[in-house]
Amino acid sequence: MDRKIDKQVEVALESFSTDEKNDILKNFTTFKDYLSDKVRIGEKMGLSDDTLAKATEKVAGYLAANEEPKNREEHLLQQLWKSADKDQQHALSHMLLKLTRNEG
Repeated sequence: MDRKIDKQVEVALESFSTDEKNDILKNFTTFKDYLSDKVRIGEKMGLSDDTLAKATEKVAGYLAANEEPKNREEHLLQQLWKSADKDQQHALSHMLLKLTRNEG
């Protein structure tokens, strides 16, 4: 991924307060809506699907390592993420992008 985008994702993840994280992660629909909004912004910026998937990988990796799941869906995603190798995580990121596009 472009290092600038990678750094922007890192800064954004670190800047969230606990309350903001809890608001986004309180239920799976809210999480999907948040992700969908960020994907639309990335698309408007002209980011490719692969760049968006790599940014999604960064977010998913952060969530799996640092956040407790707030619901069954997030727990399932965390377990899938942790049990996957890098290629499978990349594929899962593409599936999450597709999910947000289908919902949005």
